[in-house]
Amino acid sequence: MQDAVDLWDKLIARLNYSHFLQSAEWASVKRAYNWIPIPLVWIANGDTYRMKQFADSIVGAHGSPCAAAMVLKRPMPLFGRYLRTSILYVPKGPMLMDWGNNDLISTVLTDLAEYSRQSGALFMKIDPDVIIGSGEPGETSAKSNPQTDSILKLFQDHKWQISEEQIQYKNTVSIDLDPTEDELLSQMKQKTRYNIRLARRKGVTIRDADRADFEALYYMYAETSLRDGFAIREKEYYFTLWGTFLDRGKGEALIAEVDGIAVAAVVILRFDRKAWYFQGMSTLNHRKKMPNYLLQWEAMKRAKNAGCRVYDMWGAPDVFTENDPLWNVYRFKKGFGGEVIRHIGAWDYAAHPNLFWIYRHLVPLGLAAMRRIGRTSTGQSIS
Repeated sequence: MQDAVDLWDKLIARLNYSHFLQSAEWASVKRAYNWIPIPLVWIANGDTYRMKQFADSIVGAHGSPCAAAMVLKRPMPLFGRYLRTSILYVPKGPMLMDWGNNDLISTVLTDLAEYSRQSGALFMKIDPDVIIGSGEPGETSAKSNPQTDSILKLFQDHKWQISEEQIQYKNTVSIDLDPTEDELLSQMKQKTRYNIRLARRKGVTIRDADRADFEALYYMYAETSLRDGFAIREKEYYFTLWGTFLDRGKGEALIAEVDGIAVAAVVILRFDRKAWYFQGMSTLNHRKKMPNYLLQWEAMKRAKNAGCRVYDMWGAPDVFTENDPLWNVYRFKKGFGGEVIRHIGAWDYAAHPNLFWIYRHLVPLGLAAMRRIGRTSTGQSIS
C-alpha cells in the first residue's frame, strides 16, 4: 500500500500544476470522512490517450502517464430513500503534462464527463490549478496566460460550466523562494520587516508542534474561527489531517510562544517543492508583539531549507476591492512580497441537469444552516 502511495505522488509530481489536494495523503484524509478516492491516469500511446484506473502495474507498462486525476466520490441520497446518487470532486485537478495540448485536454474533459455519467453521479466538479494570470487585474504589471482563452473554450465546448460554488480559492499570493533570505526580506514591505524584528525583540519564539500539541492547536483554531466568523469541523478531522501530513514528512505545524505560552500557530503543507500556508490560528494574547509575522517568516525559511521553491499563502480576494471579505488578510499576505496568482477556478459537469438545479438551490441553504450549527457547537466545545 505504501508503495502505491509513493508511486501516485511521484507520478503527479511530474505533471503540471500538481497540488497537495491531489496527493495520496489528502485522499487518505478524505477516505476517513465518507469520500471514496478514485485515482485515474491517462496513458499516452503515440497520439492517443487512454484513461485507466491507477494501479502499480500500469505505470511504465502501457505507455507514459500524461494526465491524472484523484476523483473523490461521495454518496448522496436525495429525497430520502427514493434516489441515491453521488457527487464527484477533483480538488485542484485534473493535472496534465501539457495544458497547451488541446487534444489531451479534450480527451480528459470528455473522459471525466463520461465517467460521471456512467457512475450515475449527480455532477462532477473539477478545479484544475491552471494559472490564467498574475498580478491584480488592472495593474500595469499584471500578466495573462496566452493559453487561457483556448482552454476556456475547450471547457465550454465539452459542456462544462463555471461553478457557482467555488470550493477552493481562485486566487492566491505566491512567493518565489529561490532568492536568498536577505533578498526575500528586501522584497517585503517595510512595515512587514519591522514587525518581524519587533516580534523577536518582544520575546516571541517559534517551535515545532507535534501530536501532543494537536489539542492546543485545535482550541486556538476554534477561538480564531469564532472571532473571525468562519465555521470549522470537529477536532478529530484536524487531528487526522495534521497527523497524516506530518507523519509523512509533508507538513509541519509551528507555534509562536511568549514566555512559554502559545499565542499563535500555523500549519504548513508541502508537496512537489511547494509549501502552502494552509491554516493559521491565534489568540488575542500578545497580539501587539506581532507573532504572526515572525511565524510566516520562519515558515518561509523552513520551506526554503526543505527544498521548496514556492511558498503559497493560500487565498486572495476574488475581487480586489476593500469590500472583499479577504481584503485585510490579503494586505497582510502581500506585505511579505508575494505576487498575486489567478487560477481558472472550479467547473461543473451535470450529468442530470434538472436534479443538479435542485441541488444547487438547496445545498447553499443547508450549508448556511450547517455553518450556524458548526459555530454554535464549536463555541460549546471550547467553553
